[in-house]
Amino acid sequence: MSALGIYVLTFNCAREFVDPDVFATHFFDALPAGSPAPDIIALSLQEIAPIAYSFLGGSYLAPYFTEFRRTVHKACAQKWNDDYVNFLTDHTGMTGLMLFARHETLEKVAWKDTAHVGVGVAEMGNKGAVGARLGYVVEGHPAKTIDLTFVAAHLAPMEDSYEQRNLDWKSIVERLVFTPETSGSEVNERSRLLDDTASAHSEGSQQDLFAPNAYIFFAGDLNYRTSNIGPTIGEIVQFPRRNAELDDPTHYSHLFKHDQLIREMSSGRTFHGLSEAPIDFPPTYKYSNAARKAAALGERTEWKWSNHRWPSWCDRILFLDSPPQVGEAGKVQPLAYNALPLFAQSDHRPVALSASVPLTGDHDPALGLRAVAPFAIDPDWKGKRDAARRREVVVGAVAYLGLTREGNGLLLASVLGIFGAWFILRSMLEI
Repeated sequence: MSALGIYVLTFNCAREFVDPDVFATHFFDALPAGSPAPDIIALSLQEIAPIAYSFLGGSYLAPYFTEFRRTVHKACAQKWNDDYVNFLTDHTGMTGLMLFARHETLEKVAWKDTAHVGVGVAEMGNKGAVGARLGYVVEGHPAKTIDLTFVAAHLAPMEDSYEQRNLDWKSIVERLVFTPETSGSEVNERSRLLDDTASAHSEGSQQDLFAPNAYIFFAGDLNYRTSNIGPTIGEIVQFPRRNAELDDPTHYSHLFKHDQLIREMSSGRTFHGLSEAPIDFPPTYKYSNAARKAAALGERTEWKWSNHRWPSWCDRILFLDSPPQVGEAGKVQPLAYNALPLFAQSDHRPVALSASVPLTGDHDPALGLRAVAPFAIDPDWKGKRDAARRREVVVGAVAYLGLTREGNGLLLASVLGIFGAWFILRSMLEI
């Protein structure tokens, strides 16, 4: 195998369960015709569940991940009669990351690191990022690994918040610090070869997003819009239309010149060093409730947009095309970049990238190191994340009691229990 096939999909779930039967049918729509099964599948999920379940995590969040696990298994079985191992499932608040691999691919993963950062209110995970870095041992180069970094992210919303999104990126670079995963050793115990490689890796220090030998795939609801302010009533007629010709003002391509992410990246203010494959699909946000109802009925009619938001490419997948010391032959090759159909559960369309990562052990020191990371690690990154996690638990518990049916029932039962105990105690004291 001369290259590793990667399939990255990002989706804002709108805090609803996914329908595995419907989603699986279109899961691989972005793959070019005749493509082989990818070696690794990465899912970036935003707003995966209501805030109570997301902040509490654990068994509260597990059912939402389970439905995506079913989706991937069903999609792979339908297309290739193949199955994948879900070897990593992690989250920061409402943003989730799931990694799947073919069995033979997973056999060569020597180690995995994880990282978490919140960039929402009080640095909590209503917005934030979760990352995983894998060490893939290349055949013939047992002492070296191809390092793959996958990041799922959700940045600040609203048209006028592009500067805050830039700051969110800065916070992610400063505080998304990768440390060896401690939840299990199933990957590291596969063979002595992998054990030796993993041991050598564990001797290294904590690493930021831009590790010296790592490819990066950064996917999520990045929330960059096509205007700095919301649309006026008169501007709604300019919204993209499905069958518009290229020279028609309502063709979606005319919005590219206003795309905030393209502008901010070109100006060197965000996502430093990362690239994006050419976009040849309509905006992925914000579809109206009428559009979602049509999607539920299987209707593919005229695009229906919400009138109070500019149609925008909020959902993006960026990548570092080659790590330092890797020549032209080691660059990531994007094969396809496309949006999936609109699903009834969300006002976002999923976006997927199919890419090929060359499997070469050749790292030429003569090429030199380039300083990629635009910001240094925050020395207090761990303390800030631990404090934010404690706040998440408190907020999650309050939201669970106040905003969920089962929490309401528990709260009512507790109040009735306290009142009953007081009544009994009072009766006993009066005897």
